[in-house]
Amino acid sequence: MEYQENMLCYKDYCRLRKSVGWLSYSEEQVREFLKRNLYTVVAIDENCAIAMGRLIGDGMYHMIVDVVVQPEYQKRGVGTHIVNMLAGYVEDRVPVGGRASIFLAAENGKEGFYEKMGFKRIPHEYCGSGMRKGIQK
Repeated sequence: MEYQENMLCYKDYCRLRKSVGWLSYSEEQVREFLKRNLYTVVAIDENCAIAMGRLIGDGMYHMIVDVVVQPEYQKRGVGTHIVNMLAGYVEDRVPVGGRASIFLAAENGKEGFYEKMGFKRIPHEYCGSGMRKGIQK
């Protein structure tokens, strides 16, 4: 297995989301936001994308999104490796004396997976609840 950086394509993005039962977005939206990622990681096994993760943000505030591992590859450390690569990208770019935050929205029941890597549930002592607003046309 290999991990490719910044090589996530439309076809793999849609197929991986479908493999875990997630809805996709319009082709126009996907093609546009794939151009705007800060960083992506795709796990490849036998020339096929089997997992992915994306990092979006502005250099101070970041969000990990679309962490997907095909069901038959789950519980093998692939997702952990991808999340660590995404977080490492941020850590490597924080200057001495600087700081940055990484946010994510865990799938229901998957919070423990991220807690093992140092993520904390919100709200906590420094942050209130996360919020979301969906827009559909």
